[in-house]
Amino acid sequence: MGGQGIFDQNLLSLVTFLPFGIGVVLLATAALARMLDREGLPDVVWRSVGLAGTGITFLISLLLFTRFDATNPGMQFVEYGTWLPDFGINYFVGLDGISLFLVLLTTFLMPIVLLASWTDIGKRVKSYIFFMLFLETGMLGAFVSLNVFQFYVFWEVMLIPMYFIIGIWGGPRRIYAAVKFFLFTMFGSLLMLVAILVLYSMGLEQFGVLNLDLISPPGLEAKALLDVVVPTDGDVWWKNQSWLFAAFALAFAIKIPMVPFHTWLPDAHVEAPTGGSVVLAGVLLKMGTYGFVRFALPLFPSAVVDFTPLILSLSVIGIIYGSLVAMVQADIKKLVAYSSVAHLGFVMLGMFSLNAIGLNGSILQMVNHGLSTGALFLLVGMLYERRHTRMISDFGGIARPMPVFAAFFGLVTMSSIGLPGLNGFVGEFLILLGAYMAHPFYAVLATSGVVLAAAYMLWMFRRVMFGPIETAENRGLIDLDLREKLVMIAMMIPIIWIGVHPETFLRRIEPSVLELLNTIERRGGSALAAAEAAPPVAEPEAVAEPEPVTEPEPVAEPEPVTEPEPAPTGEVATLGSEPPAEDDLSVAEVETGVAAELENETPAEEQP
Repeated sequence: MGGQGIFDQNLLSLVTFLPFGIGVVLLATAALARMLDREGLPDVVWRSVGLAGTGITFLISLLLFTRFDATNPGMQFVEYGTWLPDFGINYFVGLDGISLFLVLLTTFLMPIVLLASWTDIGKRVKSYIFFMLFLETGMLGAFVSLNVFQFYVFWEVMLIPMYFIIGIWGGPRRIYAAVKFFLFTMFGSLLMLVAILVLYSMGLEQFGVLNLDLISPPGLEAKALLDVVVPTDGDVWWKNQSWLFAAFALAFAIKIPMVPFHTWLPDAHVEAPTGGSVVLAGVLLKMGTYGFVRFALPLFPSAVVDFTPLILSLSVIGIIYGSLVAMVQADIKKLVAYSSVAHLGFVMLGMFSLNAIGLNGSILQMVNHGLSTGALFLLVGMLYERRHTRMISDFGGIARPMPVFAAFFGLVTMSSIGLPGLNGFVGEFLILLGAYMAHPFYAVLATSGVVLAAAYMLWMFRRVMFGPIETAENRGLIDLDLREKLVMIAMMIPIIWIGVHPETFLRRIEPSVLELLNTIERRGGSALAAAEAAPPVAEPEAVAEPEPVTEPEPVAEPEPVTEPEPAPTGEVATLGSEPPAEDDLSVAEVETGVAAELENETPAEEQP
C-alpha cells in the first residue's frame, strides 16, 4: 500500500521525467557497453527501448485521464516541494482540464513518432532517440509547471533537442532552419523573462516575500503571482499590465506562430525530418497557445481586453493569409505548414472571444490540430520515403497503386477541413460560435478560412491521388506496410472519437475554463479597483498644500456685519436699502441684541 501511495502522489512527476530517465539510462548503458566491447548498444536496442519507454509513458499517463475528476475545476495531481526557497523557486506541478489533454497528446504522439521513424532515420540513431526522449520531458514539464521559473526552464530546455533534431537530421537547408527557429524563439523568451522578473519584484513590494508560484499551493496561505495586483496605468511604464502582457504575448505569439512572426515555421517544417515535423506541429506550437491561456490571460486581464481587437485582427489575418499562401504551394509539406498558420489562427480567435464556448473550442482545437496536422506530416513522410520528392506536380493517380494510403490521406484531409463526424468540425464550430457571440464581424471574416481550407486541401488531394499516372516511379509505388498501417490506425482513433463523442473531452475541459473566466473577471476587477484607488492617494498631497479653504472664514461676512454697528444709521439704511428684506431684519436683530447685552451689563456694574 505504501508503494501504491507513493506512486499516486508522484504520478505526474513520473510521467514527466520517465522519458528523460530512460534516455539517461540508455546513455549510461551504452557508455558501459562501449567500455567493455568498444561497440556500445546497437541501433535496434536504442529504437526498441525508446519505443517501449515512450509507450509505457503513454500507458501510465492514461491513469491521469481515468483518475481525473471532471467536476473539479482546480488543479489535480498536485506535487509541491521547495527547490530554491530563498528565491521563491519551488518544484510545483499540477494538472487541470486545460492541460490534461495536451499532456495526453504529447505522450500519445511520441511513441507514434518513434515507430514512424523506424526506417526514416539512418544516421546517429542513438542521438536521435535520446533527443526525442529529452524533448518529451521538456514538453511535458512545460504543460504541468505551476511555478513560473520552472515553466521558463522547461520552455528553454525544449529548444535544445529540437534545434539538433532539425540541424542534424533535416533537409539541405537544415542549419539555416534550425538557427532561425532558435533565434526567433530565444528572442521572445528573453522578453518573457524580463516580464517574469518584473512580476517577481512587484510581488516582493506588495507582500514582502519572494515567490514565483502562479497559484498558492494547497494547504498553504502563501501569496502567489495571481495575487499580485498589476496596475493598468502605473507611474513606471514597465510595471503596468499593457507592457507586461506585451512581453508575454510576444514570446507566445512567436511560438504559435501568429502573423507576422510566422516566417520561421515553413523553413523549420520543410527542413525537419518527419518525426521532427510531427512533434513541432503536434505539440511545440501548442506551447504558445497554452502559454496565453495559463499565464497571459489570468495575469493581465485588463490588458487582455485592451489587446483583444489586435489579437483578433491578427488571428483573422493569419487564417486568410495562411490559407491563401497554402493554396499556391507546390510542395505538399510546405502547404501543410502554412495550413498550421491558418488553423492556429482559429485557436486564437476562439481564445480571445473570452467566453466559455470559444475557449472550450480553442482548447479542443489545440488537440485536434496536433492530431490532424501530425497525421498529414506522417503521410507526407511516408510518401517522401518512397519517391524522395514532395512536389505536387511529381504525383498523380497514386490512389491506384496505394489505395490504403489514399484512404487514410482522404480521411485526414477531411479532418483538417472540418468535416462533421471528425475532430476538426467540433473545434471549429465552437470557435466560430463563441466568436460570433462576442465579435460577429471577426467571426464572419474567419468563416472564409473554412472555405479556403477546403479549396487548398481538396485541390492538393485531387492532384496527388487522382488523374493519370504519368511516371513509372508512381506506377511502381508500394502501399503501406504493417508498421505504417498501425501508425495511421492509431492516429485515426482519436480523430474519429473526438468527432463522434466530443463530450468525453469537453466535460473535462469546461470546469477549468469557467474557473479561468472567473479568475480573469476577479483580477480584472481588482486591477480596476487599484486604478480607481490610485488617484485619491496622490491627490491629498496636492490638495493639502493650498488650505485656503479655511481662509475665507476671517474674510467672511461677519466682519461687514460688525462694522455697521459704529456706523451712522443712515449708512445702515443706505446699505440696507439695496439688499432684500431679509438682510434688513438681520441687521435689526443684531442691533436689538447689542442693546440687550448693554442692559444686562449695566446692573452688573452697579451692584458693587
